[in-house]
Amino acid sequence: MRVSTRNRFLITKMLRISFLSGFFYAQNPFTKQANFFCKGWIMNWRVYILAAAAFSVGLVELIVGGILPVIADDLGITIASAGQLITVFALVYAISAPVLISMTAKVERKKLYLWALVIFTLGNIMTFFSTSFALVMIARVITAMSTALVVVLSLTITAKIVKPEHRAKAIGLVFMGISSSLVLGVPVGIFLTEAFGWRTVFLGIALLSFLSFLLISLLLEKMPVEKVVPLRDQIKSLASVKISTAHLVTLFMLAGHYVVYAYFTPFLEEAFGLEPLWVSVAYFIIGVASIGGNAFGGIMSDKLGSKRSILTVVSAFAIVLLLLPALTGYLVVFLLFAALWGGLSWALTPAMQNYLIQSAPETSDIQQSLNTSALQLGIAMGSFIGGLVLTFTGSIYTLPMFGAMLVLVALAFAFISLRQPSTEVASQ
Repeated sequence: MRVSTRNRFLITKMLRISFLSGFFYAQNPFTKQANFFCKGWIMNWRVYILAAAAFSVGLVELIVGGILPVIADDLGITIASAGQLITVFALVYAISAPVLISMTAKVERKKLYLWALVIFTLGNIMTFFSTSFALVMIARVITAMSTALVVVLSLTITAKIVKPEHRAKAIGLVFMGISSSLVLGVPVGIFLTEAFGWRTVFLGIALLSFLSFLLISLLLEKMPVEKVVPLRDQIKSLASVKISTAHLVTLFMLAGHYVVYAYFTPFLEEAFGLEPLWVSVAYFIIGVASIGGNAFGGIMSDKLGSKRSILTVVSAFAIVLLLLPALTGYLVVFLLFAALWGGLSWALTPAMQNYLIQSAPETSDIQQSLNTSALQLGIAMGSFIGGLVLTFTGSIYTLPMFGAMLVLVALAFAFISLRQPSTEVASQ
């Protein structure tokens, strides 16, 4: 299928904006991701390779969200069933990240990284050749496990290979790779699907990951194994009601978000009759707003404090979700609120990270890992519930209401957590 000059212009603009938005994320004041283009920006050049690898694997998680109708039609399944490709990926990612890191604690880090990239590449090639939903699902499990390893290893290796004064900026660059993949993934996935078919998307991701494999194998030295906190000790840290309910805030907030977001393509198609290109533009707007929301969340957390920020973001998010169906008669207004919705979905993260550090300073690293797992479990839970809602109601307009209900549960857990005394979690 030929791509028109107009469409090429739009895609080019989106690519330019994605770079700038990723750069904006890298300057998030909370995470101290300062401008690495200013004085002192030249750090260990291998960080850029790790960031590129994180970008290539980060594409695979959410890219199916924009092409669910095409996948469902090709495999002869319902959109709700296709949505479980997101559910299973997120669930496997959440569980496998801490488990695999603990299981492979004695494996040299570069060797483990390369094996994870090989498995990731093979998983995407398997998706390309899959002729049934079952095979695609198996491939998603494989890529989810390998993605979890690559992302965690990218961050830990980055922290090891840079000087202490560049560490925050280097980690920020890796996060920029991940966040940029989330911005680019859905719109570019839609564009490539329209031009070449949905399987080509995964072949392209496989090629990117293979390139990352070559660069890592040639340019990264061996990484010594360091002590890893046992999984048993990580789970013990959840004994605190204050901490466990904080993680549940993240879980239910993301669940409420993905009840709608996982099925946003059919929502846009049914509500506005948008063509695929404009669906990709809508996703792109939300993606850029999401990254901006993360930076705004950091500023708000610094100004208002983490506790007030958490309550403000979760409450506002529930209200915006409830309003979405009422705005489907006005596309421009809807997109403005959708951008606000996307921004709020990421605005919670800085405040929650700060809150966890304040509440459990001696196990803060463990809490960040567990909160990431809670986030992925929320994605799995939300996309699963969204599929059930679609199956039993048959209406995409009911999704925001059910999503808002889950966000209100998150708000309840926030109140419970904030009311608990600030007792330290025992160091593991």
